Amino acid sequence: MVRKSVKITVCTMAAVMAFSGMNITADAAASSSVLPSGGIELTLAKGNKLESLSAGTNNSKQIESIIETVIRDDQMDTTPEASEEETFKNLVIAQVNDYVNVRSMPSEQGEIVGKLYDDSVGLFISEENGWYQISSGSVTGYVKAEYCVTGDEAVELAKKVGTRLATVNTTTLKVRTEPSLEASVLGLVPLEDDLVVSDEADGWVQVDTEEGLGWVSTEFVSLHTEFVEAESKEEEAKRLAKEKEERDRARAAAAAKAASGSKSSSSSAPAVTYAASGDSEMGKEVANYALQFVGNPYVYGGSSLTNGTDCSGFVMSVYANFGVSLPHSSSADRSQGSAVDGLANAQPGDLICYSGHVALYIGNGQIVHASTARTGIIVSNADYKKVLAVRRIF
Repeated sequence: MVRKSVKITVCTMAAVMAFSGMNITADAAASSSVLPSGGIELTLAKGNKLESLSAGTNNSKQIESIIETVIRDDQMDTTPEASEEETFKNLVIAQVNDYVNVRSMPSEQGEIVGKLYDDSVGLFISEENGWYQISSGSVTGYVKAEYCVTGDEAVELAKKVGTRLATVNTTTLKVRTEPSLEASVLGLVPLEDDLVVSDEADGWVQVDTEEGLGWVSTEFVSLHTEFVEAESKEEEAKRLAKEKEERDRARAAAAAKAASGSKSSSSSAPAVTYAASGDSEMGKEVANYALQFVGNPYVYGGSSLTNGTDCSGFVMSVYANFGVSLPHSSSADRSQGSAVDGLANAQPGDLICYSGHVALYIGNGQIVHASTARTGIIVSNADYKKVLAVRRIF
């Protein structure tokens, strides 16, 4: 089972509630899993509840007025807690074993237009005869109310199922030990990486990095809360076809690379011998190749498996040896290949994505990764920190 998620912006949020059918994209003002990757980002001005936007209108002036009141987090004259209450109570969150069908009308006779997976989120539009009308991703339709929560119940649950992220918007972000420009630098994070937020203070947020918890100025990050969204029938079919195409292309590239006889390299021998284990033979080849470089140095921004690499450079260079091109970005790696439903289903060679970090799964609950400047390339337990996504290339 795989699920998709995307990001959404704020101005179209008003349009969705007014027209009940448009996608929305919004910068988030609220704090609060990400399967296959992505989510809803919400920002509402004080006093504008989603239910106030649920009634359709043909008055363009009224719509423009509504849209103008939906503003960015840093423009709000309100606290994060108030904003959170304002937005999260208007979410509809699925609470099921697998998924609940989204139907074209409030009846089991309605056509299935999509799926809202467990812990996935939609925006409340209206309620009718025990059904909620929602908008989620590109899907607008009805779900049985008994399989979802909304209102006050959704507020606390949203904080658990959502992921508060800070996306780096400067070339190299300094993470500091304390929320002060005078504090020592804990580590560096590249442009567009996503960091999980664990705390917020005046003008600063505490984020989870490979070096540990540290602080970054909100001036250099964009804050949003990410939720999993519904997937339409058409999107599911396209995603499955695209993922198969990408897997086939990756396998063909690896086979061509192997046939050329260029798939071999080595480095200084590791102090301990590791062996990848699992069902995927090609994935095991990737993992075993990566394990040759255990003990080699970590270098921020680097991509040399022998002379120094950072986490995404390590993953990129390992896969390059098999003819597969990956981005030099841990955040971008969250959308590569196909989604795997959780660490329990990971196979050797899978990308394991964390807050501002990415690693390669080798089996037996372990990963190999370019960790920090202090440790270099090492083997660790895969669950040493929260996993944001698992992606399969082959």
